[in-house]
Amino acid sequence: MIQPKLFAKLPEYVTTPDGMAIDAEGNLILACPNYAEIYAKQPGCILKIDKDRNIRKWFDVPVHPETGIAAPMGIAFGPDGDLYVCDNQGWSGKPELVNRGRILRLRIKDDMVIKCTVVAYNMEHPNGMRIRDGYVYVTQSSLEKVKDPSGKLVSCVYRFALDDEGIEITNTLEDKNILTTFVTQHPVIQYGVDGIEFDHANGDLLVGNFGDGAVWRVKINPDGSVREQFVWAQNPDELTSTDGMFMTEDGNLYIADFCANAVARVSPDGTVKRIAQSGDCSGFDGSLDQPGEPIFWNGSLVLSCFDLVTDDTKVNSEHELPATMSELILD
Repeated sequence: MIQPKLFAKLPEYVTTPDGMAIDAEGNLILACPNYAEIYAKQPGCILKIDKDRNIRKWFDVPVHPETGIAAPMGIAFGPDGDLYVCDNQGWSGKPELVNRGRILRLRIKDDMVIKCTVVAYNMEHPNGMRIRDGYVYVTQSSLEKVKDPSGKLVSCVYRFALDDEGIEITNTLEDKNILTTFVTQHPVIQYGVDGIEFDHANGDLLVGNFGDGAVWRVKINPDGSVREQFVWAQNPDELTSTDGMFMTEDGNLYIADFCANAVARVSPDGTVKRIAQSGDCSGFDGSLDQPGEPIFWNGSLVLSCFDLVTDDTKVNSEHELPATMSELILD
């Protein structure tokens, strides 16, 4: 296995690093929902890390006018340079934040947000994000209002046009922007779709069902409808949970295994292999401390370490500060 190394210890205003993207200048952009301090001092913010690994706060994400917070998770740049953000208000489980999530489109100039467009609002659990061919695709990890006959959790992928604005979401199957839905079969880990990526080879949408540790392949027709979807990669001995995912140019898909403090690689033929793993740790030495999102940047696979969730299905047992990021040097 690959030995993780310390990429960075993050500033004190970061408590839970999460989604990442690369801007037009090659900087690494990091979203920090800061759930560990959601009612305390640390607002949800976006960091910029330059090629010399200098870290600075880029900006605080505009807060919801009614809740007074913002919780940025998945992020992606549009073709015009605007940053799209999953503002996952409800992740913390606070009743007053349920169904208050938003998809934001932020225009930034001189390190300031000069325009904030609400693409969609009242979302239950917007999480991962990718942009392709004029649309933004968002995983929503739970649809509590939708009841499957099995009693298991339903989740979905939403699809919005990049210029959409002010779409009210009901978190039911009445939402016209739902591309497709999923049911999590795991008897204990009832958490739905999370990681999302596009296959470079054929444009298929790849979606990770977190609780099942499964990667679904979704084939989309030219008119935007789904032609078929099926489990493409799954091996419980090598991959426990599918959080963030990133495909490198060689067609390998790297997945943050949130529950197991591990990283898995899915080869182009669908073979799943765990390539790195850590025990319960602080992450201060670079060990994987509940990795949530991977990205390939400047020759390394960089991972944000969320380090907050503790239950019997997770290796992680406590939250420590400073927050950390790890990296893997791939062959």
